[in-house]
Amino acid sequence: MAVSLLILAGFFDGGAGFGSRKEKGMKEVREPAVSGLFYSDRPEILLRDVKTFLSKAKRERVDGEIVGLVSPHAGYMYSGQVAAHAYKLLEGKQFDTVIVVAPSHRVDFKGASLYDRGGYRTPLGIVPVDAELSKKMMQAWTGIRYLPEAHRQEHSLEVQIPFLQVVLESFQLIPIVMEPYWSLQTCQNLAKAISDTVQGKKVLLIASTDLSHFHSYEKAVQLDQIVLGHLERFDTDRLARDLREGRCEACGGGPVITVMLAARMLGANRSQVLAYQNSGDVTGDRSRVVGYVAAVFYKTPGGKEKMKEEKRVGVDLGLSEDDKRVLHQIAKTVIENRAKGKPLPDVKVDSPLLKENRGAFVTLHKRGQLRGCIGYIEGRGPLYRTVEEMAEAAAFRDPRFPPVNEKELDELDIEISVLTPLRKIMDINEIEVGKHGLYIKKGWNSGLLLPQVATEYGWDRKTFLEHTCQKAGLPSNAWKEKETEIYIFSADIF
Repeated sequence: MAVSLLILAGFFDGGAGFGSRKEKGMKEVREPAVSGLFYSDRPEILLRDVKTFLSKAKRERVDGEIVGLVSPHAGYMYSGQVAAHAYKLLEGKQFDTVIVVAPSHRVDFKGASLYDRGGYRTPLGIVPVDAELSKKMMQAWTGIRYLPEAHRQEHSLEVQIPFLQVVLESFQLIPIVMEPYWSLQTCQNLAKAISDTVQGKKVLLIASTDLSHFHSYEKAVQLDQIVLGHLERFDTDRLARDLREGRCEACGGGPVITVMLAARMLGANRSQVLAYQNSGDVTGDRSRVVGYVAAVFYKTPGGKEKMKEEKRVGVDLGLSEDDKRVLHQIAKTVIENRAKGKPLPDVKVDSPLLKENRGAFVTLHKRGQLRGCIGYIEGRGPLYRTVEEMAEAAAFRDPRFPPVNEKELDELDIEISVLTPLRKIMDINEIEVGKHGLYIKKGWNSGLLLPQVATEYGWDRKTFLEHTCQKAGLPSNAWKEKETEIYIFSADIF
């Protein structure tokens, strides 16, 4: 996420800051930076606007205890109605403290900045900061500190507060602004600090984010649906991976990941997307839009973490559990030995299936993020030898990543895809999403996507074709052209 220098109000980032000042009885008060820009600076109009948004929002049924919310942070005329779907759930509820985690748009720094003094003012009044919990949280992780410049002009946190002031009778605030170029490690550390500090307290977590920025309406919806799917499934790992790899966008990706992790640590086991729109739905201009989402994370007694049940991807090639265990062990041993500078062992197998001539891919993930993926489309020798070679290649010769080092070994997850032979098709209706992978070739350009990719992103057949064309460096509609060759295959994925 780039650090924005825009200062105009609207569905993009910005605001003119007025700093902070001391208030009687308070150590320091952070003054509003974007009142009169992102929302009205007149109390009576601001109160009316927020109440109007809330009156139009549908109150979704949530069968459990609310732990966290996701809310957008654009100007109220653009994203206020979406935000209202999240805050509508809080009407009639009480929380001692609300923790808002928001992204930094203007200041580049590492870790998190917590405004641990006085309060935050809006035209509706001052919300006091929970100084006691703030102090404990800053002691829980050295990456949390107070950087006044991180809060002075930041709008992404400020715009959440008027909604909270309207729906909650009284509460204290812990305002946190996160590093703009967030790392998963920062999210994990901050989430743990939050969870460790607030155990046993009546707290609410809020992640402030907008989604994709300045794409066409159709492209924005496509990108945003990936985020929505991961939110709906409460799938933190895949959301973090896809944000970091650019498959989707969220300017508050770090805060969302942090709140999801912290909410889960505090017992949340279910999630629900409450509303989605983009600026094109509001203004009618669909040329360059920004996406907005509202979501909730909640806890049900005795419930299990919500994950959509998915059909098995690919096919069963008859490999036994022992066959799969052997292949995994081969891949693991090759990577570990190479990283530690040890010689590779001489591998021997007995299973005839492992000696078959098959193509295979080895995919590595580290803490939910892609760390390497290389394979042979078609067999070039015994399967076990192919897995051995591709594991080494994925770990040390994928040009997109630096070689795996010894410190990373315990964090790697290994996925193996054993492929069926390619089959050229003339009718795209033969493609079964969830069963088939695609290989598209035109001239010197070619690209392949494994069967699990389309399932992970919820693509239909047409979208799968378009993305495979893009992977090949071709226009997304190249699959329609007569010169383009389309092949299907399947895989046993484990």
